[in-house]
Amino acid sequence: MARKLRIIYYVEPDADALARRAAQYFVEMAEEAVSARGRVRIAVSGGSSPEAAFALLGDPLQPWRAQMPWDKLDLYWVDERCVGPDHPDSNYRMTRESLLDHAPLEPRQIHRIEGELEPEVAAARYESELRNSFRLEGAELPRFDLIALGMGTDGHTASLFPHTEAIHELTRLVTANHVPTKDAWRITLTWPVINRASSVFFLASGSDKALILKEVLTGPKDLDRLPSQLIWPASGILTLILDKSAAALLPATDGDGCGFLEREG
Repeated sequence: MARKLRIIYYVEPDADALARRAAQYFVEMAEEAVSARGRVRIAVSGGSSPEAAFALLGDPLQPWRAQMPWDKLDLYWVDERCVGPDHPDSNYRMTRESLLDHAPLEPRQIHRIEGELEPEVAAARYESELRNSFRLEGAELPRFDLIALGMGTDGHTASLFPHTEAIHELTRLVTANHVPTKDAWRITLTWPVINRASSVFFLASGSDKALILKEVLTGPKDLDRLPSQLIWPASGILTLILDKSAAALLPATDGDGCGFLEREG
């Protein structure tokens, strides 16, 4: 039986509005998870768009900080560069400076990827962290309440880059992925783990994302070249929060700035 994917995208006029929509979405999904299960587990990505949303979440002058159920939150990362936690390229460092330094989270609630270790060691340790914190048994996959993703202009997401080995990893929760185009190693959640999450959303901005978004969402399936097409949540729903420039080549939205697509696969 063919699987169907319902794609819902919200389009905001500019970067500020995009950050506000994303901050609100984080809060709404967190409140929903806490109401249903008493706790919320979120995995986040790097990039300038989530950085702006994190800054709003951590700002005591903004409403979202008071609304977020911080005491019931466990924070994880989707992927990480193989650098130390204080390195300028570290996803953890970006999140720490924009959010963690300003939010009431205890160290036990923060589950970072140790990018300073050898890649395979870092991947194994992060997988062990997931197995322990989610109390997994055997081949069981963790189920995050929310996973936030970005999309590169090359069609990558997380650290699942075109034509790399991580695209084909089906058994591990976390893998070390060598990216020849960057001459670097990355640590990343595998796509089966991402797709298991209760809610998955992409956050993207800028005119340089317009063409790749159109290709990923409406073009032919080409998973090796467009790894973002691997993201097909088990829920059957994929959400995107976009600015006007990024959404320029997608079908027009309704009067509330919301658009819909469907795919079969």
